[in-house]
Amino acid sequence: MKRLRKRLIVWLFDHSQRLYTNWFKHHSGWQVNRDDLLQFPEGTLGNALGAFLLHNQFQLIPKVERHDAYHVLTGYGTQVEDEIALQYLCFGNGKRSPYLLGAIVLGTLLLPDHLKFYIKSYRMGKASHPFHQLDYEKLLGVPLDQLRSVFFGSRPLPNIKNLSII
Repeated sequence: MKRLRKRLIVWLFDHSQRLYTNWFKHHSGWQVNRDDLLQFPEGTLGNALGAFLLHNQFQLIPKVERHDAYHVLTGYGTQVEDEIALQYLCFGNGKRSPYLLGAIVLGTLLLPDHLKFYIKSYRMGKASHPFHQLDYEKLLGVPLDQLRSVFFGSRPLPNIKNLSII
C-alpha cells in the first residue's frame, strides 16, 4: 500500500510540474545545462549540481533549476519522502508557493509515517539562514562547503550520505 501511495505522489509531481512551471514561473531558465555544470571546478556548487544530475540521470528543468540546487545544498536525496522533507525544510526557511504547500499537504496525508523526518526538516529550515530566495545560477562557482556553512553553520545535514558522489 505504501508503494502505491509513493507512486501516486511521483505521478502527481511529474504531471503537476509542467503545469506549475507554465502557469506560475514567468522568468527564463538558467543558461547552463548538466554538461556545463560539470565543467565548474570540483567542490563548487555548479560541479556538485552537475554530479547530482548525472548520478540521478536528470537534466535541469527550466525555470525550477533552483530545486535541484536545494538538493545539493541540503543533502536531501530524491526518494519521495526526501522530496517532501525538502519542501518542509524550505517552508521552515520561509519559502511559500502553491506547489510547496500542495506537496506538504499531500505528502503528509499520503506518507504520514515520515512525519518525524518532516518536522525535523522544518525545524532545520527554521534554524537556518534564509537560502530559498537566492539566485543560485550566480552562485554556481562558489564552494559548496562554504555555502553550507553560511546557511547551516555546523549543524549536520540530514541525508548527506545520499550524495556520496559529491
